[in-house]
Amino acid sequence: MASIGKFRWITRRFTTHPSAPLRICVVGSGPAGFYTAEKILKAHEKVEVDVIDRLPTPFGLVRSGVAPDHPETKIVTNQFSRVARNERCSFFGNVCLGSSVTLPELREMYNAVVLAYGAESDRSLGIPGEELAGIYAAREFVWWYNGHPDCRNLDPDLKSTDTAVIFGQGNVALDVARILLRPTAELARTDIASHALAALEESSIRKVYLVGRRGPVQAACTAKELREVLGIKDLRIHIQPADLVTTPVDEIEMKNNRIRKRVYELLSKAVTPAHAPHPGQRELHFVFFRKPDKFLESNDRSGHLGGVQLEKTILKGFGDGKWMGTYFHNNVTSFFNSEVQRLSLKSIGYKSIAIDGLPFDSKKGIVPNIGGRVLADASKDHMQYETGLYVCGWLKRGPTGIIGTNLYCAEETLSCISDDVDKGVLTSNSPKPGRDGLLQLLDSRNTRVVTFDAWEKIDAEEKRRGNLKNKPREKLTMWEELLKVVRERLSGTPTDRYAYILEKFQAELQTEYIQIVILVQGFDHALARCQRIFTNSIHHPEPRILVGNCYG
Repeated sequence: MASIGKFRWITRRFTTHPSAPLRICVVGSGPAGFYTAEKILKAHEKVEVDVIDRLPTPFGLVRSGVAPDHPETKIVTNQFSRVARNERCSFFGNVCLGSSVTLPELREMYNAVVLAYGAESDRSLGIPGEELAGIYAAREFVWWYNGHPDCRNLDPDLKSTDTAVIFGQGNVALDVARILLRPTAELARTDIASHALAALEESSIRKVYLVGRRGPVQAACTAKELREVLGIKDLRIHIQPADLVTTPVDEIEMKNNRIRKRVYELLSKAVTPAHAPHPGQRELHFVFFRKPDKFLESNDRSGHLGGVQLEKTILKGFGDGKWMGTYFHNNVTSFFNSEVQRLSLKSIGYKSIAIDGLPFDSKKGIVPNIGGRVLADASKDHMQYETGLYVCGWLKRGPTGIIGTNLYCAEETLSCISDDVDKGVLTSNSPKPGRDGLLQLLDSRNTRVVTFDAWEKIDAEEKRRGNLKNKPREKLTMWEELLKVVRERLSGTPTDRYAYILEKFQAELQTEYIQIVILVQGFDHALARCQRIFTNSIHHPEPRILVGNCYG
């Protein structure tokens, strides 16, 4: 049976276990998931937490979303790794909610389930031509250069045009612009995916347009991200002078919002003096008060993007400090014609995906909830909650905020869980199978589970390959490649594997409780499960017989 980290085992107890722990499953191993797991483990000493993820690799947005030239942001993975190594926590990768295991099955096996699987889809512009080749969601492009296995084969055409148009002016849009414009010699020292670096080294892109429907005062980016893209060496910055003219309302907004004032000041000072760019000089154009009306097909490449038609917008306020651009119907311009524009990226927001058995607000793209408790029916006058079902992160509040925002989001969700524990809504009086039940189910479905120990093998291999290229790591970017590394790193002769297991657990075996272990078939890919079994045995004050089947 081809599996990674699988171990079917039976436990015979000679004494009765004093009390079953509360078992909680967290779906999603990004910042929201790991912050939630950490908070639960710290707040409740008798809780076991399992974190599952559809990818073989943990850390979600930190690995696949944070730009490769932002290594300081990724340091948080050290904190998440400590959580995963907690004796009361397990990570199970390559487990997809909906296919590997369903939500009703998880709720049956655990006392509580926290959904924190983020947003893996994209909002649509809903305009003609959006299906043309050459138009991508910014999420896809970010996943491509970050080595996400789902977008390994995206292959954006960076050679046949010198112009890229990005719709949106938030931090993700600025990240994408920076990757397109930054010298590749600088990117080569980061953990950018090798296929993306190779494409960028041959890129013809020299002009990037950041198009927003609102004005510079309302730009959605932070000053830090803006300062970084403006600081690219020998970059020419273009902004139409008319777009920088402020209104009295703008002045009030900047007076009340220090961040927006700082963003406006940076943009105002960044404009390059008007003179002809030297050959090969890269350009960044900020285009305000415009929205796309339709994408135009190329004249010489059927089915491919050739240009985009824009509409001019004006600001419309909602009285709550929020603004949106509404357009003039009769002011349409073909801003980018079919001779130059063949790459467009939509950075207009991520969107979460609904799953079977889960209440979902498709308009807002979130799970209906109050403070993290999932609502069974939000339309009724009397709010009804789904017992034992919680939500955190973008699935809870929408795709907003930075990584640290999830810390506060997790605290709020934990407050709901703790309150339900105190009130007896969540109780372990009726024991749930939890981890053991999940692993048995996944084993029966031939799911190749990747444990945290197995991930550390991937991690070590990526760092080894990166060291050869003077990079922090060389990411493995294909599903089978990731799983193959785990299999190879855990393989070896039976004697080697026996010796490795015994050496690793020599300290744990020094215990006053008798451990009788019967090993069947071999140790291929079973190290992580063995570790969990030994740990459980040692920390429960009862002798056991463990009967294990390890599959290679």
